[in-house]
Amino acid sequence: MALTAQTSRPFRARCHVPLIVLLLFLFSSLAVESPAGAFEEGVSTPLTPSFSVGAKIKYLFKSHTSYEFGNPLPPCQEPLSRLEFPLDTWWAGLDMRLRFPRFSVGLEALTSVKQNAHGEFEDSDWDNPDEKTIYSTSQMRVAPSYMVRFDADLEVSDWLSLPGWLKIRPVGGMRYQRFNLISHDGIQYDLTGASGNALLPGEGIRFKQTYWHYFVGLRSVIDLSRPTGIPSLSLNLQADWAYVEGMNEDNHLLRAGRRFTYEDTYGEAWHCSMGLKKELGKGFSIGLDGDYLTVSTTGNHRLLNRTFDIDMSFSNGVKVWSDQLSLSLTLEYRF
Repeated sequence: MALTAQTSRPFRARCHVPLIVLLLFLFSSLAVESPAGAFEEGVSTPLTPSFSVGAKIKYLFKSHTSYEFGNPLPPCQEPLSRLEFPLDTWWAGLDMRLRFPRFSVGLEALTSVKQNAHGEFEDSDWDNPDEKTIYSTSQMRVAPSYMVRFDADLEVSDWLSLPGWLKIRPVGGMRYQRFNLISHDGIQYDLTGASGNALLPGEGIRFKQTYWHYFVGLRSVIDLSRPTGIPSLSLNLQADWAYVEGMNEDNHLLRAGRRFTYEDTYGEAWHCSMGLKKELGKGFSIGLDGDYLTVSTTGNHRLLNRTFDIDMSFSNGVKVWSDQLSLSLTLEYRF
C-alpha cells in the first residue's frame, strides 16, 4: 500500500442540522395530513401535546471501543497494532420527550460520572504476521465524555389495524458519542523473551473518539397490564440500523517527539433495546432498560510526528469497532 504525505487532516462537510430539520418536517407533515377521526378511534393516545423529562443513570458493562491497523510495508501483516479501550463506567443525564397525537420527538444527553473504567486498556503489536511480540496493559481513566441521542417516531398502529395493546412506531434519528480516555500506570511485556518487562508510569495514551450514527428502525410498546395483572406496566422494544462516521485521535505520550495517529472511518451500527416501564401516579413513571450497540467501521490511518518530519497515511488493515452493553434506570415526570 503506497504512503501519501499530508499536511492536515481531511475536512468533511457535515449536514447534521439539515438532517434533523428534514426529520421534523417529515413527521410534522404526516401528523398534519393524518385523518384525526381514524386516529382517535384506533390509538388510545392523548390528543394534546405533552412533555416529559427523566433523570437517567446508565452503566456500561462488558463494553469496549477498539481500533487496529496493518503494516503498509512488506510483509504487510494485519494487524500491526491493536488498541482496546474499556468503557465499563457510569453515566448520568436527562431524557426528554415531546409527544403529539401522531408523533413524538426526543432528546437524551448523558455524561460520564466516574473517572476510572472497570477493566484494563490493552495494547498489542505484531512484528511479523504469525506472532504477537509486544503486549501491554494499563489502567484507564475516563475524562469527561458524552452521549447524545435525538430521535423522532411516528404512530402507525391504527393504520395497520393492530390491537390496542400493541403499538408500532417507525423511528429515525442521530446518535453522537464522544469518548475521552487516558491510559496510565501500565506494564509492557516482551512476548519474544528478548527483554524483560517494562513499567509504564504515568499517562501513556490520550485517546479521543467521536462517532456519529444516523439511524432508522422500529419502536414498539406492548401493554402488559392485562397478562400480568400489574396496572400501567409496558414493555418497550426497539431495533435500528445506523450509518456511522467515526474519528479517532491518539496521542502516544511515551513515544519520542509529539506522536499522533488519526483514523477517519465509515461503517454501520446495529442497536437493540428492551425495557419495562411502570407508571407510579401523579405524572411519575420509572423505567428499566437494557441496550446493546455494536459498531463496525473501516477507513484511513494517519501517522503524524512533526518532530521527526513524519506524516503518512494508508488504509491497510484499518478497522475501528465498539461493543456496548448497558443497563439504565430512568425516573420520569410527565407534564
